[in-house]
Amino acid sequence: MTLPLRSDAPLTPAFIGHAATLALHDELALTPKPGLVTLIDRGAHSDMDAHTFMRSLFALRRYFVQIAEAGQAGAGFPELERLGIAAEARMLDATRGINTHRGAIFMLGLLCAAAGAVARDRAHAMTPSVLREAMQVRWGDALAQRSQRAPILPGGIATRRLGLRGASEEAAMGFPVLFRTAVPTLARGLARGLSPRLARLDTLFHVMAVLDDSNLAHRGGLEGLRHAQGVAQGYIDRGGSAAPGGLAAAETIANDFVVRRLSPGGAADTLAAACWVMRICGAS
Repeated sequence: MTLPLRSDAPLTPAFIGHAATLALHDELALTPKPGLVTLIDRGAHSDMDAHTFMRSLFALRRYFVQIAEAGQAGAGFPELERLGIAAEARMLDATRGINTHRGAIFMLGLLCAAAGAVARDRAHAMTPSVLREAMQVRWGDALAQRSQRAPILPGGIATRRLGLRGASEEAAMGFPVLFRTAVPTLARGLARGLSPRLARLDTLFHVMAVLDDSNLAHRGGLEGLRHAQGVAQGYIDRGGSAAPGGLAAAETIANDFVVRRLSPGGAADTLAAACWVMRICGAS
């Protein structure tokens, strides 16, 4: 599943939604990833594998197009939320109750809606900053109110209990880790000649180093989260994927995460979102 990065691509809801599905496949196909499911292993998960993720992707394809259409039509946040809830139900039906993409439904769904809104206005070129501003202007107040709700999912409960910034707070702030860390890191890596695989791997580690990942908080507590952040920063400090032995070092970290049962699902969602931004904005 590949898609050329083109600045002249027609920014229709179909293109926007298709790019989201492809971005989730980009994340799934990346290896080695610490604790995360890939096409060849289960990571730190015993209840899912690549087949589970592919069933989920198939079930979500239409959702990303629909929510881009909703953004293009000027929908309010309640409509976006309704679409997300319906998509989550389809995901759980396809995966027999396993959560593969709940975070991506929320994060990429909002971004697709924002892209639809920008494409409708046609007043600005599609850039990361324009996308972020569109999301905050149209749904920022609703996202801020949503972030005050008592969490009901394990990851949200863990981040709230530990005093961390969870996914709802990230969204209310306009996804700062995505736009300040993930997208610039991925763009720099590609610009200096790294392969997409290595640029994505470095991006994943940069995100892990700074994100209060709710999945890590749930599975490993504060100790597990800080361990993951420290390991990720160490990997970056040693030169990342392009350093001598960089891929082998990533494999060692992946094995360590499996032993510790750690899986940075929030970082994976953020990486996928960065891959989507690169396609939508025509970067290369």
